[in-house]
Amino acid sequence: MDYSQFLAMKQEIGLLVVFLLVFLYDTFMPKSTQKGLPAFTAILTLALALCGFCSYCLGTESTTVAFAGMYETSPIIAAIKNILNIGVVIVLIQSIKWANSDAMSMRRGEFYELLLVTLFGMYLMISARHFLLFIIGLEGASLPLAAMVALDKNRYESHEAAVKYILTAVFSSAIFMMGLSFVYGLTGSLYFENIYFALTGELNTMLIVAVAFVIAGIGFKLSLVPFHLWTADVYQGAPTSVTSYLSVISKGAAAFAFLVVLAQVFGALYSDVWEWMLYALIILTITVGNLFAIRQRNMKRFLAFSSISQAGYIMLGVIAFNTMGVAALMYYILVYIFSNLAAFGVIGAIENASGRVSMDDYRGLNRTNPRLAFAMMLAMFSLAGIPPFAGFFSKFFIFTSAINQGSVAIYVLVLIALINTIVSLYYYLLVVKAMYIADDECPVANFKSSCSERLGLWITVGGIILLGIASCCYSSLLDLSDISTMQMYFIN
Repeated sequence: MDYSQFLAMKQEIGLLVVFLLVFLYDTFMPKSTQKGLPAFTAILTLALALCGFCSYCLGTESTTVAFAGMYETSPIIAAIKNILNIGVVIVLIQSIKWANSDAMSMRRGEFYELLLVTLFGMYLMISARHFLLFIIGLEGASLPLAAMVALDKNRYESHEAAVKYILTAVFSSAIFMMGLSFVYGLTGSLYFENIYFALTGELNTMLIVAVAFVIAGIGFKLSLVPFHLWTADVYQGAPTSVTSYLSVISKGAAAFAFLVVLAQVFGALYSDVWEWMLYALIILTITVGNLFAIRQRNMKRFLAFSSISQAGYIMLGVIAFNTMGVAALMYYILVYIFSNLAAFGVIGAIENASGRVSMDDYRGLNRTNPRLAFAMMLAMFSLAGIPPFAGFFSKFFIFTSAINQGSVAIYVLVLIALINTIVSLYYYLLVVKAMYIADDECPVANFKSSCSERLGLWITVGGIILLGIASCCYSSLLDLSDISTMQMYFIN
């Protein structure tokens, strides 16, 4: 075996180094210094992200295949990993106050170690070009999340959420591997490329079922309807920092991995099989997410159904099935990271100070905590797609990439998505109305957020504003998509 192949896994090796340093700090540093672990982890992860961007700026990233074709890295793959790193850094910064609370003093290290393990699994999912490695990454990203959801041992809701998550994760994995067994029976291989060229023959029922099972298995990670039933309960029961990580980083990694699997494995079946499957899933996901979000009063459940709806929009980049769709999907994930984490940052700050998470508790927030109200308003505007904030441009690019596919069905799909965007305006503005217009006799009292909470909000608000102004980010992603090796499977 040529061990030099491991050098292709630069980002994975860097993440393992971060994990080992965090583990050593947690294990051997004296108890008096343990409160420095959250900041130490955030700094190391930031260094990892900066190294990734330096590699991109210096042009050192290239397409490399290792381990007999099971693993691949390229500029576009490195870019999505760097985008995930940005989100992880923000989550780590926002979690510092919670991690240093008395309730988390005995489990502080576990949170960060489990988080880094799940991120490593997501890296493998993104770079996998063989289903064995993909499953290792999928389970590595899923199972530790159940432990993270259950970190708050003093709350029954946290235990219930963890049980629901692990049971649905196991069930979805079983469906996914059942689909893979059908694929292996039809093609005799688990390599993405081999399967792609073996599936160019005549369609049969087993093949259609296999694709449906694979989509269902990954659809669980993305909370696509009807695989979303775990989402609201888990988001509500998990600690807020875990919920923000689950809703943004996990979803972003799964979306890109979903794109890779459909393009590089089942690309030849696009118009015959999975295009119409995704039409139904996207319409159901956006519509059900929007309608149920209107009914929610708990802010974490509200953002759970919001994230379900957002997953439907992200899937428009997949169904576009072109290089513009890849760039639009990555840009949407980047904008979604800043927008959603801004909302969770405000929710976490208020929950840490007062323990209140109901939308009714946000009435009059502008009078008592105007800065938090302003940050939440920008997050809602961006998630709703109101110009000139970043969310408007992410939706514009994702709709444009889908329309460029050119079929009549895609025009109808985009029209339905646009109508749902108008519906989403209503429930996002409900939060703004509560903060700026509605009155409450007992609003959330004025309080001073911690330095880490303020820093996290400044980063997310800055990202929402800057990404709405600077279009060079999307242009760079589009250039990377054009030179990606995946373009050979796309409709040009």
